[in-house]
Amino acid sequence: MVCLPAAALERYPRFSLYNSPYPAHDAGRAIDLYPDSNDAPSPVAGTVTHVRTVRCPPKPYASDHDHLVVLDTGDHLARVLHVEPAVAVGDEVAVGDALGELVRSGFFAPWVDNHVHLGFRERDADPVRASGNLPLDVDIDVRGVPWDGTGTVAETGETYVALDAPTHPAPGTFAAVGSDDGRPLDGGIPHYRHGGALGGGDDPMTLFDTALGTPDGRDVTWAGVAVRANDRPATGLSLFCGRDGLRAKLVFADGHDLERGDDVTVTLRPTDDPVRLD
Repeated sequence: MVCLPAAALERYPRFSLYNSPYPAHDAGRAIDLYPDSNDAPSPVAGTVTHVRTVRCPPKPYASDHDHLVVLDTGDHLARVLHVEPAVAVGDEVAVGDALGELVRSGFFAPWVDNHVHLGFRERDADPVRASGNLPLDVDIDVRGVPWDGTGTVAETGETYVALDAPTHPAPGTFAAVGSDDGRPLDGGIPHYRHGGALGGGDDPMTLFDTALGTPDGRDVTWAGVAVRANDRPATGLSLFCGRDGLRAKLVFADGHDLERGDDVTVTLRPTDDPVRLD
């Protein structure tokens, strides 16, 4: 297992191991790091071994090209995606050095914020193929924050709203929305089938008194739930780990009529037909 040190994570206000439908994130084997600007500081130190440009699915809101940067850290190969590189093969990169600028990739759903994708391989592994990442952990504690599902819309997009809740308990440390028993949750519920309970444990979990799934280690296959906002259907609830704020995000793949300042109550209901986008 590769463990990403706290010093690398501190450069990013948010991260997620599970909030993605792509195989590279299976079992949290990759991490998405969200900077607070369009610049992409490197989360690793190493020598650049590959720089590739790849085509993306065409999307009206995104670029039809993405980029792969591979660095040899001395212990592993680090694969970085979604950055237009300002580095070249042979360059030596230190943690925090600029890799380039973020790309709004055609691999993103419209509600996904720009970010740096990072995964690791053995040094003799294929650095280009999408699958094959090593298990990944983070060298920090993430606190699970209780939430009653209420909040006010702080940000809106065509396919999402971000709430001003729950309140971060200790800015400067990482926290996430907690299950009813306090385990930090990571992922898209239920629209991405698999997510994470970063506190681990093997007891069944609930959120808002609704069955959410039973972890296998930290991995969770979400139970059949439907997300509702003010009793109107939503596609899902998007959760991540935040250093200074949490802002639970509600996804509405087909749009919504909520506005900034609206009060929202989020609820879950059991269903045999949950929304699945992966």
